[in-house]
Amino acid sequence: MKHALLLSIMAGWMIPSCVSAQELVTSVQTEDIVSEPQPPVRPITPYERLEWFTKASIAPTNLLGGAALAGWGTLFNDPREYGTHWDGFGDRYGMVMSSVVTGNAMEAGLGAIWGEDPRYRRASVGSSMGGRLGHVVKWTFAAPGGDGTLRPAYARYLAIAGTSFLSNSWREPSEANNSQALDRIAFGFLGRMGTNTWDEFWPDAKKKFFHHSPRY
Repeated sequence: MKHALLLSIMAGWMIPSCVSAQELVTSVQTEDIVSEPQPPVRPITPYERLEWFTKASIAPTNLLGGAALAGWGTLFNDPREYGTHWDGFGDRYGMVMSSVVTGNAMEAGLGAIWGEDPRYRRASVGSSMGGRLGHVVKWTFAAPGGDGTLRPAYARYLAIAGTSFLSNSWREPSEANNSQALDRIAFGFLGRMGTNTWDEFWPDAKKKFFHHSPRY
């Protein structure tokens, strides 16, 4: 029940956040509020794959999302073995981040076998608000192959699902079960959607926040 409520809150937060991000950047010039032109599609290199793994593991959405999940668990003492103190928060945060890093490593490694590119590419220039939101959702479940064709993100599916169930082996008994693992799969995809949302809208918001008018 607590997990279902948390999922609802996170989903409800993401929708207005996307809308607010779009409204924020509408005051910037038109060429600034749309995504930058994308370079021609080419296969991801081993170095770029490692770079993605590093950046994805310490992405602001993952760090903040991990803190939010740890805080929620501490508030409701879930799992109960950790308790409701700062040490418990730290244990929960470490558990969340270890799962994130493990999942990213699995996605990068498995994707290398069949050429799946885990990187997010922003919506094309001139995309509408609805188009950009749809792009965020689509790229949560799809990724380019070695030829640039968008296809189901099988490495991501295996990584999120695999990590969710594999982590049962090192989690506390009260959360090391299949029901909790299924919840973690849902959180995994919701987290990826949040990261995509950040990557899609933050560059525009950054231009708004750090835009300086020329001095005369």
